[in-house]
Amino acid sequence: MKSSRMVMAAFLGAALALPAAAAETDLKTEVEALKAQNREIMERLEATAEALEQMAPARAAATRMPHGHGSRGTTVVGAYGELHYNNLSSQNGGSDKKEIDFHRFILFLGHEFNDRIRFWSELEVEHSKVDDAGGEVAIEQAFLEFDLNDDLMARAGILLVPVGLINETHEPPTFYGVERNPIAKYIIPTTWREGGASLRGRLGGGFSYDLMLHSGLKLDAAKDYAVRKGRQAVREAPADDPAVTARLKWTGVPGLELALAVQRQTDAAQGTDPGVGAATLVAPHVVWQKGRFGLRAVYASWDIEGSGPAGIGADEQTGWYVEPSFRINDKWGVFARYNTWDNQAGDAADSEYTQVDVGFNYWPHPDVVIKVDYQDQDVPPGENELDGINIGVGYQF
Repeated sequence: MKSSRMVMAAFLGAALALPAAAAETDLKTEVEALKAQNREIMERLEATAEALEQMAPARAAATRMPHGHGSRGTTVVGAYGELHYNNLSSQNGGSDKKEIDFHRFILFLGHEFNDRIRFWSELEVEHSKVDDAGGEVAIEQAFLEFDLNDDLMARAGILLVPVGLINETHEPPTFYGVERNPIAKYIIPTTWREGGASLRGRLGGGFSYDLMLHSGLKLDAAKDYAVRKGRQAVREAPADDPAVTARLKWTGVPGLELALAVQRQTDAAQGTDPGVGAATLVAPHVVWQKGRFGLRAVYASWDIEGSGPAGIGADEQTGWYVEPSFRINDKWGVFARYNTWDNQAGDAADSEYTQVDVGFNYWPHPDVVIKVDYQDQDVPPGENELDGINIGVGYQF
């Protein structure tokens, strides 16, 4: 009986030992296979590293600025543009506006010399071509940017004035509506650029600031002292009296932006009209994004001293708009906007314009947009009232 138990135990031990030995053999095989795969991966990585090292001079040459002496660093090329179709009918016997226009074509060129010095520029063509009938080729901005520390940078060159919402960020996919809003055209004369220098810094607690010393407007009696027509575009611009713009911005709550910009120049005619004195602009704005709901609002008001502007009511030029919007999803958004502006608000005459816009944006790609909106105007007596549909496509990269 005892011998039978011993035989049974030996049999069971042998039976258990066979799978264990087989398992050990399989494990050794798998380990060897993994080692072989690792050796193959390391050989490929070493070959890739050698190839990249050989390509390094070519890649460095490809990022150099195309000038005679060359410059090491990174060069960036981009663009944005927009095509507009306007089907607007006059409501009071004036001329209709039914046209298609490649309104803007902009090339962007930037270069990073090192991690603290950069150059940015935009070259613009308006209305597709330039001839006796109009059109424009212009430098929209061109400036050097220097990081002074982690919270402060300096800029010098042709700069966009830090006022409102559209003047600095005006690529078509970034805003609602086919045309830029009227306040950003007639009161904050977008795209408004001046020659000068600026500081941009962060203060902590969600506060940041801009301080800019730059060329100012040159208002003209022949142009009704309108601020839009006083831009000089940094083209041999008289600089008898520079302007100063300061902006304080707060973004301490996610989705909320509050800002106040103030500009001052002591002679808004640059010494060419003794009837024009100082000009002061005050322009607060608010942006609020809460989930899919958005709200943007801008107010801008000019106070222009002197008997010349006061004589035609141009001593006060004021406008504001409010724009609620709703993002249905990542591709569709709808909006409505109420605009009112007056470039001769200083007298008792009826010179105020209002315009209501409603429409939608469709983004097939975050940097590509298709826009449709309907505009309804109410204009002063004798002015042309245009109501109708605008359609546009735009892009940025």
